[in-house]
Amino acid sequence: MATRTNPLQFIQQVRAEIAKVVWPTRRETVLTTVMVFVMASLTAVFFFIVDFIIRQGLQLLLGMVG
Repeated sequence: MATRTNPLQFIQQVRAEIAKVVWPTRRETVLTTVMVFVMASLTAVFFFIVDFIIRQGLQLLLGMVG
């Protein structure tokens, strides 16, 4: 069974761990956000094109059958 830590020690340990965190700079945050939007847009365009091709193919196929 693990030993219990009192609340004061716990808070001190949390503060020590938070001090070790390397936070991203404003520039890194903006750059990452822009890259996420670019990748999401490219993915949306890709799936739109794939959907359009499949839809046209099915319409052509079903038009020939019916």
